[in-house]
Amino acid sequence: MAIFKLSVNNRAYNADVEGDTPLLWVLRDNLGLVGTKYGCGIAQCGACTVHLDGKAVRSCVLPVSSVGKSKVTTIEGLSEKGDHPVQKAWDEIDVPQCGYCQAGQIMTAAAFLKEKPKPTDEEIVSTMSGNICRCGTYHRIHEAVKSAASKTN
Repeated sequence: MAIFKLSVNNRAYNADVEGDTPLLWVLRDNLGLVGTKYGCGIAQCGACTVHLDGKAVRSCVLPVSSVGKSKVTTIEGLSEKGDHPVQKAWDEIDVPQCGYCQAGQIMTAAAFLKEKPKPTDEEIVSTMSGNICRCGTYHRIHEAVKSAASKTN
């Protein structure tokens, strides 16, 4: 066990865990940040997506030892009041059905739009297809990302 100093949602945390512990479990079990979900455990579904220095990463396979001085942002830290353009678009389009994948979907979309503020439909589909929605709300996800992009430009 070792103590890892982490910057999560602009707050400093210490986590006394094994270095190979996935960041997902540190966030959920050690820091109490349960908005990030466990889906598959093999970085295929996207439910566990967080930002590492602004880039979308799958926290279920990212060892805490590899975080270093990078800044981690979870769904809880994306926007203080839940008013990030992607979160607002999610509400306006009424994207969630069961809601389980939504944190990962939103975090993927937010990082994508930061890098590509004026995406094409094909780029939205390509990027967001890496996140699985059990309920199949892909059309609404696409529309929400498109809506958020139009409001940030």
